[in-house]
Amino acid sequence: MMKSENTFWHAATVTQARREARQGHKGVVVWFTGLSGSGKSALAHALEERLHLDGCLTRVLDGDNLRHGLCADLGFSQADRTENIRRAGETAKLFMEVGAIVLAAFISPLHSDRAGVRALMPDGAFLEIHCACPLSVCEARDVKGLYKRARAGEIGQFTGISSPYDIPANPDLLIDTSREDLAESVRQVIALLHARGVFGSVR
Repeated sequence: MMKSENTFWHAATVTQARREARQGHKGVVVWFTGLSGSGKSALAHALEERLHLDGCLTRVLDGDNLRHGLCADLGFSQADRTENIRRAGETAKLFMEVGAIVLAAFISPLHSDRAGVRALMPDGAFLEIHCACPLSVCEARDVKGLYKRARAGEIGQFTGISSPYDIPANPDLLIDTSREDLAESVRQVIALLHARGVFGSVR
């Protein structure tokens, strides 16, 4: 809720529809959720590379990267995690309204937080991709060495170990990143974007 009653919304003359018409595709938020090590960021960046080569306007929002700037003041309490996702969602919305294809990679463990981001967007502008990967596989990869530290008690409230992860009940796309290679995963997301009309009438 806004704390100030003395601010007023200023409507832009350059609308989202005009931006989308120039870019040749619709703005959309593709939200990758999954455990640490499930391949969210790798998939988001590989997809951005493909879309960029195809002439699309894109932006990756990565959970770790945002904690170096916009969310640098937040820790990992539940309240801070919820605020982290709220800020990420608002940022994603701003890029989406510019007509960008936003590729957001966040563990975002709680269904309520992901639902809050979806509620920010117009119908059809939020696509939830569950990067499903067994904890054992994520832990074996341990890309950042975090699982080892979490098991040693050096990191508290670590998702999948000492903090819960709400598995998406009805994602727009589920990708088993323990079985599918990166190229196939990119292909599946591209197919979803086509099916949802992101490259539809504006082209």
